[in-house]
Amino acid sequence: MVGNVAVGGDAPVTVQTMTNTPTSDARATIDQIRRCEEAGADIIRVSCPDVESTAALKEIVRAAQVPIVADIHFHYKRALEAADAGAACLRINPGNIGSDDRVREVVAAAKANGCAIRIGVNAGSLEKDLLEKYGEPCPDALVESALDHIRILEDHDFRNYKVAVKASDLFMAVAAYQQLAYQVDCPLHLGITEAGGFVGGTVKSSIGIGSLLWAGIGDTIRVSLSAEPEEEVRVGYEILKALGIRNRGVRVVSCPSCARQGFDVIRTVQMLEERLQHIKTPMSLSVLGCVVNGPGEARETDIGITGGGNGKHMVYLSGVTDHHVQDDGMIDHIVRLVEAKAAEIEAASTPVELDAAE
Repeated sequence: MVGNVAVGGDAPVTVQTMTNTPTSDARATIDQIRRCEEAGADIIRVSCPDVESTAALKEIVRAAQVPIVADIHFHYKRALEAADAGAACLRINPGNIGSDDRVREVVAAAKANGCAIRIGVNAGSLEKDLLEKYGEPCPDALVESALDHIRILEDHDFRNYKVAVKASDLFMAVAAYQQLAYQVDCPLHLGITEAGGFVGGTVKSSIGIGSLLWAGIGDTIRVSLSAEPEEEVRVGYEILKALGIRNRGVRVVSCPSCARQGFDVIRTVQMLEERLQHIKTPMSLSVLGCVVNGPGEARETDIGITGGGNGKHMVYLSGVTDHHVQDDGMIDHIVRLVEAKAAEIEAASTPVELDAAE
């Protein structure tokens, strides 16, 4: 359990991100957390490198609507402070914080405050002895590091933990997760670390995280991008939606466009994706520029639009042709249809309370 969020077992795969504001600036961090929550983040991590950060953590935790993970490196006192401040989880490698007494203190603080612990092994910060043993970062080294840290926690009778073995090389990361999944029975946090910018990082993360999830490996994910954290959340959900694991918001089916298009498909999709970010209800929308594949795709989606001639386009509702719409106001019209459909779906899924007599 990370706060009130279950990770592992039969629980849904959760989507995480990490703030990039100075944690000591509570207001800026809370504002960023709000945007991530709106995008659908289930768990949010904040870095706690100094005492000013852990001092601000209590206010941040109190304001957040999702569990907060405190990211700790090396200094065990930051972990103690973060646990007392209300962090739901500590991201810490117990073997890196010093003596057994220090580990015992951190475990005691985690137990006393109901904190989980995430062991976060990273190819860029492997222990010196493992680098000497293996010569360079590799899957075997990542897994051995993880098992060493797990052993330390279990020796202190602590088992509310999850593990990550991340690398920027997606082949190394995937191989490490595959090996670890065969050797442990605990939740695994997936990620391709330092994946890159928005486009490149999205591709790498989708291949790495997606292949693991497809194989049944992984319980929670973080897409690491050089982009705003709310974008990481959106990409995370797109990965889960593509695999049919978890749906949130509008799944858009659209063509790449060609000379047959009856309207500007690229611009239309861009504008729709931007304007429909507030929709949380799972549903599907097809946007096809012509009648070659348009009708077929529209039959499989909740709402569809297919480009026609003379600026007159066919709108499909629940897979059936319903009415035409002109170029002018087309985007506003589709947004209204999506909002109405989302409201209809929500109303249908809301249990009806009967009075005692009934």
